[in-house]
Amino acid sequence: MVIMKSRKRPKSSTADKSVRTTTPSIVEETIEKKLEDIATLLCSTGEGKKGKSRVYEEVLAMVERCLFRIALKRNGNVKITAANYLGINRNTFQNKMKKMGMKCEKKS
Repeated sequence: MVIMKSRKRPKSSTADKSVRTTTPSIVEETIEKKLEDIATLLCSTGEGKKGKSRVYEEVLAMVERCLFRIALKRNGNVKITAANYLGINRNTFQNKMKKMGMKCEKKS
């Protein structure tokens, strides 16, 4: 009598499914879909065809500007609390704002 071993198939555990439905993974999936559209728009402008593409730098700059605006809005345009919100040093925050040409006016 010959006994054959059966191959074990990897089981799809509930842990695998929960990893795909965690908040960070849902957010990442949403961002990826939007970034694909953004990259398509940036590439269709024809700017990337004249040599090296700048999609990476352009998207990172856009994301950084958006994060800074969100941080400022959520913290009443107070730079130190906006910097803390983003987890960066106040001086770094101010230097990056200056580089990006952003101004911060406190609401009275």
